[in-house]
Amino acid sequence: MASNRPAQPTSFAPTEQQSDTFGYGGGTDEGPWEEWNPTADSVRPVRGRHRVSKQRGGGLARSSTVLGVGVIAAVGAGGMATAQTGKPPVSISMPDLSSVATSAKALISDGEAPAKGSATPLTSAGLTTDDTAQGTTDAGEALRARIMQQAESQQDQVDSAAQRAAETAAVKKAAAEASKTQDEAKAKAAAVKKKAEDEAKKKAEAERLAKLAKSYSLPTSSYTLTSRFGEAGALWSSGYHTGLDFAAPTGTLIKAIHSGTITEAGWAGSYGYRTILTLDDGTELWFCHQSSISASVGQKVATGDVIGRVGATGNVTGPHLHLEVHPDGNPTGIDPMAWLQSKGINP
Repeated sequence: MASNRPAQPTSFAPTEQQSDTFGYGGGTDEGPWEEWNPTADSVRPVRGRHRVSKQRGGGLARSSTVLGVGVIAAVGAGGMATAQTGKPPVSISMPDLSSVATSAKALISDGEAPAKGSATPLTSAGLTTDDTAQGTTDAGEALRARIMQQAESQQDQVDSAAQRAAETAAVKKAAAEASKTQDEAKAKAAAVKKKAEDEAKKKAEAERLAKLAKSYSLPTSSYTLTSRFGEAGALWSSGYHTGLDFAAPTGTLIKAIHSGTITEAGWAGSYGYRTILTLDDGTELWFCHQSSISASVGQKVATGDVIGRVGATGNVTGPHLHLEVHPDGNPTGIDPMAWLQSKGINP
């Protein structure tokens, strides 16, 4: 607490009769008293030194000494005031510190009782009902648990998506493999079927040729193949050989290759003596260079019937049978060797 400022010196000393004016009480140390006329300077209050804060609810106790020391009495514009000087110093009493603490609390709370702290720990802020039900009492731990739960949920979603993608890929792969296996099985079955069909065709053709072979025969026996179809040379007026030559001794029997009708029998120039046998399908078989003819026009013959003999008539270099094949009677013939083979006969 600030000390009191000493009183202004007076120009007079109060008399003994005036000593009670200020309420100091009687004393033994009295001096001569003089009349004091206050001035503006002597009556100006000393600012900020003797103010005591107003306390609420029982502030600091004012000391009678504080109120008594330095008090100036002013009376109107020219009033009179007296003060006793020469008084012995009076001890200043200190306030009770407990009252200071009580006043500070009252000042802070503005006359209200201080609020009590919450019993709930700060770390429990943000806890949900589910967290409390699960026994979680720490907000940080609850937040960490929620973050971990969310991360696990997201990871589960990622894992589920990856699993679905893997399952889809596996299904597609299995479908592709099944389709591939099915295609391979179909291809294998088709190959087996084709092979079986080819074998069946071959068998049927063999049976057909065998049957035909019974109805077709070679035109002669004891022969040698000399000139073949298509050979070039000056011996032939066309510039190439138009038939197949069977060289054999003169007089060797010539037989009907297949059943048919004799449509021509006689001399044919460079062909010598020629017999034409027309088959039921219209194919004409020419037997040339015969030494003699044994059938007549219009005669029906069967396979193997004798129709003439081998000779060397016409444009020849020796005895032989010149055979030509003309499908549908066309002037241009085809290879007799191929035609005979198609009928199951191999000369």
